[in-house]
Parts: sequence; structure tokens; C-alpha cells
Amino acid sequence: MRKINNLTEGPILKSLVTLSIPIIFANILQTAYQLTDTFWVGRLGTVAVAAVSISFPIIFFIISLGGGLAIAGTILVAQYKGKNNKEAVNYITAQTLFMVAITSVVLAGVGYLLSSFFVGLMKVDKNVFSSAVSYMKISFLGIIFMFTYMVFQSLMRGVGDVKTPMYIVLGTVLLNLLLDPLFIFGYGMVPAFGVAGAAMATISTQGLAAFIGIILLLKGRHQIQLRLKDLKPDFSLIKKMFRLGFPASIEQSTRALGITVMVALVATFGTLTLAAYGIGSRILSFIIIPALGLSMATSTLVAQNIGAGKIKRAEKIVKLSALTGFGVLTGVGVVIFVFARQISAIFIPGELETIRASALFIRIMALTFGFIGIQMALNGAFRGSGNTMISMVLSIISLWVLRFPLAYVLSYHTPLAERGLWAAFPVANIIAAVVRSWQWPGSDRGHGNKKGLQKKLSWQEKRVKRQ
Repeated sequence: MRKINNLTEGPILKSLVTLSIPIIFANILQTAYQLTDTFWVGRLGTVAVAAVSISFPIIFFIISLGGGLAIAGTILVAQYKGKNNKEAVNYITAQTLFMVAITSVVLAGVGYLLSSFFVGLMKVDKNVFSSAVSYMKISFLGIIFMFTYMVFQSLMRGVGDVKTPMYIVLGTVLLNLLLDPLFIFGYGMVPAFGVAGAAMATISTQGLAAFIGIILLLKGRHQIQLRLKDLKPDFSLIKKMFRLGFPASIEQSTRALGITVMVALVATFGTLTLAAYGIGSRILSFIIIPALGLSMATSTLVAQNIGAGKIKRAEKIVKLSALTGFGVLTGVGVVIFVFARQISAIFIPGELETIRASALFIRIMALTFGFIGIQMALNGAFRGSGNTMISMVLSIISLWVLRFPLAYVLSYHTPLAERGLWAAFPVANIIAAVVRSWQWPGSDRGHGNKKGLQKKLSWQEKRVKRQ
């Protein structure tokens, strides 16, 4: 069995860096799926890029409905890891897999059947519609693989093993680099599938990653042992996990819905603006990964330390994570600001108007990336303490009270037009970071919720002993 670092002892900065760097790299590799699709699809032209851009937020929305449930398992596994209760870790793992697997099958079916309806809601040009629907349908078929690996990755992170998922993702992303051009453009006996080929390549590699993850859990060599007998549904526990994970699902799905609505708003300005937004949002999803990595690391560290009863250490972790997120993303934002045009040109070479528009979007929001770092660090702290409700409320405010209303008003009721869409991003980033910073230190909600979590832990410990 691999030796995992003890995250409840030693220097905090070392624990934070040791945990976050592999998570950041793994998330970069995960984002590489979308970036690779955009890169190769960009060789088909602006219409193809627009088709992928219109599909991504809708797919993300459906995934997010079930994705929050995995967070519940992660929180409880990390808490039990801090308490050194291996039996409970294994039991929670099996129940989380069962719960998310059933959810993924349902969401995959719904998404596939409603793909045409979803794209139709976006009011896109006719030449974009068919490609977007094809890409979306194939992507939905792969949700079961995506969810399975997502749970594996989350559970590994809960016990502090962040390197194993990173190695798996590295191998599958490299495979995706080969399959994307093969399925998109065809070669030999393999026909050219166009935009749909990008989705085919992605779900093939995600299926492989899910299979490897399940095999590793069954072998039990990475701090978790998946036992088939534990897959029998424990509806009492699932109900408790659902209550803990449902706010996270709402948070993620409302964020995805906000992105979808934003795409619909952007689409009213035409295909050029939509393609520019697609490129800019891909860059945004890539460069905020350090903040996401810190957020995930913070969740695990806070959860394990709460499980071990080390509240003061958990509070220090939160402060250090927020400061680190702000500094790192501010530096990244400056670099992106300087090279925005060159970065845009990578994804859609030769399309000068699209390059110009996407570079403007990137530059307008780049210098406020540090505030996203603060937001994500504090979100991770709320989740790690089990207070998924506050994280949900703050995320809803960020999108539905700030970003979208600002984008609509500035684009339709000022001379800024499409530039008003872009301006909403930095304004919302700053305000949301201030609100989260004000909320965390004065509430002590993590302490109160810790008691609630301990009740859940005590209940489940008794349940495990009866097995």
C-alpha cells in the first residue's frame, strides 16, 4: 500500500503545496480534453468552434446536477480519514459510487433525448445547429464514464492520494491527442466524423480512465478498498449524503446554467462574438485551474483536520490558501493580458476578426483573476467544513445577482454592446471576492457545521460496526 502524507500534521504550506500541485496538474490535463477539441475543431472553421462552444455549457450543466453528490462522499471520506476509520472510508466509497452511477445513467438518458431541444433554446444559426446536436448527443453517452472517474478522483483526493488520478489522466489525455484528429478528419479505414469525432475521442478515453479507476479501487492498494458487498444500497446513508451533496449540486448546476444563459446572451450578437466567447471562456477555464486546485486541496485539508479535531490548523489553512490563490492568479493574469492575441491565434489561425474579438475579451477580464483565487479558496473551505449551503448561496449571488444582470445591462443598454458582455466579468469577480471574504471570518459556520458532521460520522461509525 502506498504511503500517504499525514495532512493533519507538519508545516501547513508544505501540505498545501504537496496536495495542490498534483491536483492542479490533473485539472490542467482534464481541461486539455476541451482545449484539444477546440484546437482540432478550430481547423474546421468558425462554425465548428461555435458548435462546440454552444454545447459545452449545456453538457456541463447536466454533469453538475450529479457532480455535487460526489462532493458529499469526498467530504465524509476525508473526515473519516482524519479520524483514521478505514472501515467507514471503504463503506462510504461504495455507497458514493452506487449513488452517482444511478444518477449518471438517468442524466445521460435525459441529456441525449433533449439535445436538440437544448440547442434549439440557444437560437443559434442553422449551420451551427446540426453539428452542435451531434457533438452533444455523443458527449451525453459518455457521462457514465465521466461520472465514474470523477468519483474515483474525488475519493482518492479525500484520502490524500492525488498522484494516482493525475497519472491516469495524463495517459488518457495523450491518447486523446491521437484520437481527436483521427476521428475528426479520418484516416485510412476510419471515416471523418467532423465535430462529432471530437466527442467520440473524448468519451473513448474517459471510458478507459473509469475502467482503470474501478480496478484500482477493487484491488485496494491506494488507501481505499471497494468491496462488492458494500454496494448494497444503504438508503438511510444515501439520504444523508444527498442532503450534504445536494447544495453542491445546486451550486455547480446553477453555475453551469449561468454559463448557458450567458452563452445564449452572447449568441444574440452573432457567430463571430459567440466564437470569440468560446475561445475566451476556454482560456478562462484553463488559467483558473490553480485556484481550483487550491480549492480542492483546501477542502481535503480542512475536512481531514476537522475530522482530527484540529480546528485552529484548519483556519490557518484557509487564510494561507486565499492569499496564495490571489497571488498566483494575479501573476497568471498579467501574463495572459500581455499575450492575449497570440493565445487566441493558436485556437483559430487566420480568422483575424475572431482573434481580435477574443483577445479583447481575455484582456478585459485577465487582471482580476486574483479575485477568483480568493473566491475558490473560500469555497473550498466552506465545503471542507461541510457547509455546502453557504458555498451554494454565494455562487448563486455571483452569477445571478452580479455577472449575468451586469452583462445584459451593459451590452443592451449602454454603447458598449458586446464589450459590455466582457466587462461584466471583472466587475463580478471583484465584488464576489469581497462578499466571500466578509462572510468567512465573521460567521463561524464551519464550527457549527462541524458538530453536525460529527453526528453524521458517529451515526455511520455505528452503522459500519453492525455490518
